[in-house]
Amino acid sequence: MKGMTVIVKTVSSWVKVLIFLFGIYIILFGHLSPGGGFAGGVILASSYVLLMLAFGREFVEKNLPLPIASRLDCLGAFLFALIAILGLVVGGSFFVNFLYQKYLPGEPFNLVSGGTIPLSNLAIGLKVGASLFLVIFALSMFRYDSESLANKRLSDRTGESKE
Repeated sequence: MKGMTVIVKTVSSWVKVLIFLFGIYIILFGHLSPGGGFAGGVILASSYVLLMLAFGREFVEKNLPLPIASRLDCLGAFLFALIAILGLVVGGSFFVNFLYQKYLPGEPFNLVSGGTIPLSNLAIGLKVGASLFLVIFALSMFRYDSESLANKRLSDRTGESKE
């Protein structure tokens, strides 16, 4: 049996959606409340880490394949750089909030009142979430099986195979 018990699998399958939605909320409203791209990205990655712990690495790899996670990572970095360069082109310096200054001078404390800040938060959240997922997935691939290592050491001492 891969993963943990049925109870853990059931609860984590219910909670994963709530954790993912909370991460999206933290990213979108990061310019209005505590949070932002980094915190939201960590929360998004933690939903996949929960699935990896409950169901096993193979299940998570089917849900979010490594090539797609790598592309999301690159897309987040590209979008962040694009927002910075657009600030240079439109506003005159890097990371200028050109949307707020020219196009969206809306009311404070609204979702669109941040100009380019929510877009930057989305790019950072995508980058951090995908990167952290890839790091934890890579660490889970290189773990060693302690039982087979112990059997190998025992067979090396006694000179016979313990299979």
